[in-house]
Amino acid sequence: MSYIANTLGNLLNQTAFVNLYWGNYIMIIVAFVFLYLAIAKDFEPLLLVPIAFGMLLVNIYPDIILSIEDSSNGTGGLLYYFYLLDEWAILPSLIFMGVGAMTDFGPLIANPISFLMGAAAQFGIFVAYFLAIAMGFNGKAAAAISIIGGADGPTSIFLATKLQQNELLGPIAVAAYSYMSLVPIIQPPIMRMMTTDEERHCKMDQLRPVSKLEKIMFPIIVTVVVCMILPTTAPLIGMLMLGNLFRECGVVRQLTDTASNAMMYIVVILLGTSVGAKTSATAFLNVTTLKIVVLGLVAFAFGTAGGCVLGKILYRTSHGKINPLIGSAGVSAVPMAARVSQKVASEYDPTNFVLMHAMGPNVAGVIGTAVVAGVFMAVFGI
Repeated sequence: MSYIANTLGNLLNQTAFVNLYWGNYIMIIVAFVFLYLAIAKDFEPLLLVPIAFGMLLVNIYPDIILSIEDSSNGTGGLLYYFYLLDEWAILPSLIFMGVGAMTDFGPLIANPISFLMGAAAQFGIFVAYFLAIAMGFNGKAAAAISIIGGADGPTSIFLATKLQQNELLGPIAVAAYSYMSLVPIIQPPIMRMMTTDEERHCKMDQLRPVSKLEKIMFPIIVTVVVCMILPTTAPLIGMLMLGNLFRECGVVRQLTDTASNAMMYIVVILLGTSVGAKTSATAFLNVTTLKIVVLGLVAFAFGTAGGCVLGKILYRTSHGKINPLIGSAGVSAVPMAARVSQKVASEYDPTNFVLMHAMGPNVAGVIGTAVVAGVFMAVFGI
């Protein structure tokens, strides 16, 4: 009987019910909420499903993200190896290649003024940076946190690792990807608040056709110009433009298909689950994480507002030819932010189609956020 009792006791002690504390149950509930939003509400399921499941796994079995150094048998947990690819900036760079291969840069080329709206949407990053300094974060930590305002998960991970803010990487990555996924909830109220009914009804002229030569030359020129000025952006800008060159040159269709489909989805699985696995209750439920989440939301809100404000200025200076709603797409969430611009515009006029116009600021925002990350790295001598 003692053998049976000891066996049952050992079995009981190995269950998660005995080893978890209240914080783990809170994070498990948060994971369920994320899964509900992804599956029932279709809020960017490609991001939220792997992130939420990684969150669920790590709060049931924390050793799944255990590092080699902390392991008693010299082997790390499964998701630890996935996470190393984040720390080494491999997955963020591959994500950028996939985005480039999937995205048409034509609207940005056809309407270069979109660059201004993409730049204006970076305003939130600098607001959050100075707020983070005021809240007690050092310069590097403030920079890593503020980049969340670009709504660009890969760039957030990339900058945090380059600035050696590994202890903040989990909360920063989760906040960035969460806000990317929640773009359809967060942005519309800000867009309505920042624009008038007249501005929201603005219909824009059709974009001019963009030649194949322009589309081929654009990624090459951007790579040379940006990387010559800010060489540290090469892993992101270079991979983004390489993916787009695959798409536009027309002679490497197999590479385009691989980068935009199989590779992209594999990377999303690895990155999403490893990011979610950094949300263990012990690492996530603290005051620092709360500050990061709040600062990320502030950055994202001010970025959306900044794009809309410049859109309003352009609406006036163009005599009503530019719809300010497309300015909100200047954050880097491609193509989510552009779709939200279209959704809000169509609510006021179902015949108003601004999606392709919004893709210009949206693509510019991706480039802009990477450039801002490069500026921060240059400032701190990275």
